[in-house]
Amino acid sequence: MEMTTIGRPVFPKRAVVTAGMPYGSKELHFGHVGGVFVHADTFARFLKDRIGAENVIFVSGTDCYGSPIVEKYRTTVAAGMFSGTIEAFVESNHLKQKATLERFQIGLSQFCASGLPPARDIHAQVSREIFEGLYAAGALKKLSNSQFYDAEHKTFLNGRQVIGRCPIAGCKSEAAYADECSLGHQYDPRDLIAPVSALSGARPELRPVVNWYYNLEDKQEVLEAYLQEREQAGEIRPFVAKESREFLKKPIAYIKKEDAVKVDEISSQLGDFTVEEDGGNGGNLKLTFNKLEDREKACLVLFASGVRYRTGKTLVPFRLTGNIEWGVPAPECEDVKDLTFWVWPESLWAPISFTRTYLKGAGKDEGDYQKWWCDKDAKIYQFIGEDNIYFYGLAEVSFFKDLKDVHLTDPVIIANKHILYFDKKASSSGKIKPPTADQLLQFYTPEQLRVHFLGLGLGIANVPFRPKAFNPDASGKEGDPVLKESTMLTNVYNRAVRTLFYTLQKYNGGIAPRVSVSESVLREAEETVLRYEKLMSGFEFHSVMNLLDDYTRAINKTLSDNMKVLQEKNDVPAILRVLADAAHMIKTAMVLFHPIVPEGAESVRQYLRIGPEVWDWKNIFKPVDWFYQGKEHRFKFLEPRVDFFKKHESQLQSV
Repeated sequence: MEMTTIGRPVFPKRAVVTAGMPYGSKELHFGHVGGVFVHADTFARFLKDRIGAENVIFVSGTDCYGSPIVEKYRTTVAAGMFSGTIEAFVESNHLKQKATLERFQIGLSQFCASGLPPARDIHAQVSREIFEGLYAAGALKKLSNSQFYDAEHKTFLNGRQVIGRCPIAGCKSEAAYADECSLGHQYDPRDLIAPVSALSGARPELRPVVNWYYNLEDKQEVLEAYLQEREQAGEIRPFVAKESREFLKKPIAYIKKEDAVKVDEISSQLGDFTVEEDGGNGGNLKLTFNKLEDREKACLVLFASGVRYRTGKTLVPFRLTGNIEWGVPAPECEDVKDLTFWVWPESLWAPISFTRTYLKGAGKDEGDYQKWWCDKDAKIYQFIGEDNIYFYGLAEVSFFKDLKDVHLTDPVIIANKHILYFDKKASSSGKIKPPTADQLLQFYTPEQLRVHFLGLGLGIANVPFRPKAFNPDASGKEGDPVLKESTMLTNVYNRAVRTLFYTLQKYNGGIAPRVSVSESVLREAEETVLRYEKLMSGFEFHSVMNLLDDYTRAINKTLSDNMKVLQEKNDVPAILRVLADAAHMIKTAMVLFHPIVPEGAESVRQYLRIGPEVWDWKNIFKPVDWFYQGKEHRFKFLEPRVDFFKKHESQLQSV
C-alpha cells in the first residue's frame, strides 16, 4: 500500500525544535518537564520519524545569566549552602538539569548552557552579531531610565533584588520585580507599586542609568500581520494569538472613577487622549493615548497631581542591556560601555547559539545554522510556557524581522497553559512549592508521566496535576489520576503484544504468520495514521493520546473477539490470519507510540526483530512482513510475564 498524500499536512525539509530555557539557579520542577519538555521532545521525535532524524535539531539549555541567578547565588552562599563561584553554582544546576532530562527520555541533540563551554563563547559572539544587526537596522536607541539604588548598601539593584506589586491593571502576579512581574508583564520601574530592596528592606531610590532599548513599541502592524499569517497557516493556538493581541492595544491608563473631576481639571496637561468607562475593570475610567510617550508624560502629571493610576498592556521599548556584572558583555557603542545584555533578549537568541554549538561539535560548519534558521524550506518550532508569550511571540518575532542580513525565519510558537499543582499555580519561586521532576520518579516511571503530561490538554486550558503519591488527603481506594493514560500501555498494549507472541509461540513456533493482512485492518491503520499525523501537525497532543487509546483497544478487540473460539476449535490457519492482522496493528501502534514513549516502543521493535527503518514514515503503511521481505521470520522468544511498558515498583508493592 502506497503512502496517501492527498490533503495531508506539509512538513518542512529541516526543522529546529526548542524547549524554553530553565534558569541555572535550581533543579527542574515537574512543570519544566511536564509543561514544556515532554511536548517538545515528542514533537521533535515525531519529526525525526516523519522527515528523517538527520533533518531535525532539538536544542535547549540552561539560562545561566540574569538577576534571578545572581540573587539565588547570593542567598545560597549567605546561608552557607554553597561556597564556590557563581559559575560553579550554575554548572552544578546545569548538570542536575541535564541528568533529569535524560531520566525522562528527553532526546535533545544538545543541552547547552549559555554561560558555560562549549556554548559560552559562541553565544557571546551571536549576541554581538544580533546587537550589531539591530543597530544597523536602526532598531535600537539609547534611553536614560531609572534604576533602583540601595543607598544603605551603596549599590544599584538588579531586577530580582526589588520586590513590589505589579502596576498592570488586573494582574494577579504573586511577585513583581523592578520592571517585570512573575507573569511577564513589562513596565517602567517607577510604576512598580511599593518597592522594597531585598538587601536592606528599605524603599530604594530611583537613579538614572543609560541603556540600549529595542523599539518594540513601533511594531504593532508588523506583529498583527505575523499573527494573521500564523492563524491562516493553523500554526498558532487561539489563546496565544489572543494574549499576543492584548499587547497590541493603544497605551492606556486606568484611574478610579472618583478621580474623574481631578482628571478633568488637569486634562489640558495630559495631552491628546480619550476617556471612557471601562466596564470590565470595576467601572473605572480608561484613558487611551495614541503613543506610548504621550501616556508616559500623562502618568507623570497624574502622579504629581495625586491621581492613582494603573497602566494597561501595550508594547513598550524592550530593554537590551543592563549593568549586572554576571552577564554576556554588550558591545561598546556610541560611548556607552561596560554594559551586559539583559537576560531575556539574549535568551531569545540562545537557541541560535546552541544550534551553532551543536553543528560545530558534530564536526560541521557552524555557519550552516542558516540552513536551519533562515532557509525557506526549514521551520523553527519553539515550545514555551504561557508566561513567555510576550518575549517569544512578540519581542523575538520582531527581532527576527529586523535582522535584514540573515533573514531569520518566522518561528512557530507553541505555548502551553499552566500546569497547576493540584489547584494552585506552581512555581519554584512562589508560595506553592512543587515537587522536583526527580521526586516524581520515586513513584512513577518516565513513560507513565510522559503520557499523562501529554494527555492533560495544556494547549487548551490550565490543568491540575494531581499525583496521588503527593496527596495527603487521598484515600487508599482512590485511583491515581496520573495513571489514567498509562493503563493504555501497561495494561492494554502490553496484553495485546504478549498475546501475539505467546500465541505464535504456541501455534507457529514463534514464526511470523505468512498471511496477508485484511483490507479492513489496513484501512483502519491508514485512517489512524492520517488522523495522528494531522493532530501532531496541529500540536494537539491530548487528542493524539485519545486516538491511540482507541486504537490500542481496537487491537485487543481484534484478538479477544476471535482468538478464544478459534483456539477451542484449534483452527490454526484462522488463528494465523487473526495474528497477521494483530501484528500489523501492533506495528502501527508501535510506530505511533515511538515519539511518545521511545524506550518501550524500541523494546517491541527488538522483539519483532525488524530494523529501525520501521520508524521511517516512508514505510508507515507497510505490513510487518514487508520488513523481512516475506521470508520465514522468527520473532524473538518472549518469556512469561514480560512487560514492554512497566509499572513503577512502588505500584507493584501496593497491589
